[in-house]
Amino acid sequence: MILVFGSLNVDVMIAVKHLPLPGETVLGPGYELTAGGKGANQALAAARAGGKVVMVGSIGGDPLAATAIADLQAAGVDLSRLARVADPTGLAAICVDQAGENHVVVASGANRRTTAAQVPDALLGPDTVLVLQMEVPLAENWALIARAEARGARIILNLAPAGAVTRAALGNVDWLIVNENEAKQVAGHLGLDVPARAHDAAKMLARECDTTVIVTLGAAGAAAFLPGGSGFSVPALPIKPVDTVGAGDSFVGSFAAAIDRGLGLPEALRYAATGGALACLKTGAQPSLPTRAEIEARLPELPAAQAI
Repeated sequence: MILVFGSLNVDVMIAVKHLPLPGETVLGPGYELTAGGKGANQALAAARAGGKVVMVGSIGGDPLAATAIADLQAAGVDLSRLARVADPTGLAAICVDQAGENHVVVASGANRRTTAAQVPDALLGPDTVLVLQMEVPLAENWALIARAEARGARIILNLAPAGAVTRAALGNVDWLIVNENEAKQVAGHLGLDVPARAHDAAKMLARECDTTVIVTLGAAGAAAFLPGGSGFSVPALPIKPVDTVGAGDSFVGSFAAAIDRGLGLPEALRYAATGGALACLKTGAQPSLPTRAEIEARLPELPAAQAI
């Protein structure tokens, strides 16, 4: 079972010719409302990739709440652990340019009310893959990670958006997933000498925190580093991106589904890289997330992970 503890939002998507500079107003032809939030995105990605998923988080009592959970319901995600709170459902404003790059601003809303107490101990056993991000109160993340580690759950922390994290929490995590900038930011938060290359930052974090660190590298693929210094890398699937929103969440959800099915790290990394790439072929976060059949159809195009 995959248990996702995290945020649920509604995304307001606006297509623009170029991303706005500070103080600049850029006009777009229209907008689209879609479900989002890193927690919900990763839960849906894992479910579409074949996983049995429980989503834990918070939504408001406003009309946007129905939009926030509609795709999760359709995918069969267990929503029994969602809390309805007085705060409004989270909202993200996203501008996407013609190259598929984006600017994102998030109003957290109900996500600020999510607590580790929503997860009973019975859901935190060795058969559970726990997935967390950084869009709910961080103290709740750390409390849940400590409980999950004590009960033998396998733990994935996607440290996005990058923020302060304790060494104790990282030491309890089985897999830390970051992008290039996040790898360097986390190293800085921990007081380490930040190297110029994301590869080196990830390798340093793996050694210092005694955990496996996976760094997503965009068009260069992804790499994983074990605490002992060894690692694996996979190239990127050759695609022409339409919209990169949701690609990182698709990677994480696909990785969780692969781990839950018992794949080893090299194959799980390859599976996740394929899932992340395919999410760039459509606009929007949740509408772009691929199914297991779609991932497996393109998987043969990606070479086996190479030791590094």
